[in-house]
Amino acid sequence: MALSPAFFGGNLTVRPPPPFPSPTPRPSPPLIRRITAALPPPSEAVSAVSDTSSALAVLGGGSIAAAAAAAVVSLTDPERRRREQASEVGGGDKEVVREYFNNSGFQRWKKIYGDTDDVNKVQLDIRLGHAKTVENALKMLKDSDRPLSGLSVCDAGCGTGSLSIPLAREGALVFASDISAAMVSEAERKAREELPASARMPTFEARDLESLDGRYDTVVCLDVLIHYPQSKADGMIAHLASLAERRLILSFAPKTFYYDLLKRVGELFPGPSKATRAYLHAEADVERALQKVGWKVSKRGLVTTQFYFSRLLEAVPA
Repeated sequence: MALSPAFFGGNLTVRPPPPFPSPTPRPSPPLIRRITAALPPPSEAVSAVSDTSSALAVLGGGSIAAAAAAAVVSLTDPERRRREQASEVGGGDKEVVREYFNNSGFQRWKKIYGDTDDVNKVQLDIRLGHAKTVENALKMLKDSDRPLSGLSVCDAGCGTGSLSIPLAREGALVFASDISAAMVSEAERKAREELPASARMPTFEARDLESLDGRYDTVVCLDVLIHYPQSKADGMIAHLASLAERRLILSFAPKTFYYDLLKRVGELFPGPSKATRAYLHAEADVERALQKVGWKVSKRGLVTTQFYFSRLLEAVPA
């Protein structure tokens, strides 16, 4: 079965096999060549969609043509799967995220964010991408006329402490929260192990973004917006901005045609374990949400690996 470029617009063209001998094959369209080049070998069949965050799904162990056929017959399956997940936990996206990261998701992401060798190539790639985002966020935080020492920072969606711990090591006064109590417990354990006795321990709490309160010099929210649609992300961005006095740093999976295509194809291969829904956000939409509450983007960054894509924005009061 031959796949025409029209598939990416929603139409699949099936042609009969060519007579023998086969004619000289024509070059694949550039977009298909780019996607094919990103695929792992069949022996490394994986589904990065089950590793959410800013990791965008890719195909494993199958051809683009096979994905096309699956897309035609299973296009609504991802939505059905998400509705079933929400029904099982008795809520919407937030409840699904909490349930996932307190159970199977916690074990997966504890491994990805850790230093164990027990990760596959996709998970290792995601680990490196996330670490680079944390590194870039730290550079933004340090690039200021005020030192980190004594600075109040809210790490909203702290995970296992990837950012909170180095901030505390620099002397910042860190309030760290996560929707997952399991993640918070692991972050606190790691902080006690890794921070010197002279360092001030971050304050860790299990809380969702909407329930955060207080005022901080800087609020940071890395790789969290991927779990929420833009309609909810707008309110979350506004709330986070209301907590920050001088700076707000956000990272999110950028919505572009290419990344969106990879995500949609990967959703056809969700893997055996349940994961959360992954939402991409257009940079213009995030910037508009900031402008609505009187903030403007002052710095931008982008981290891309083979399976991880994350846009980093620093915003300040306009």
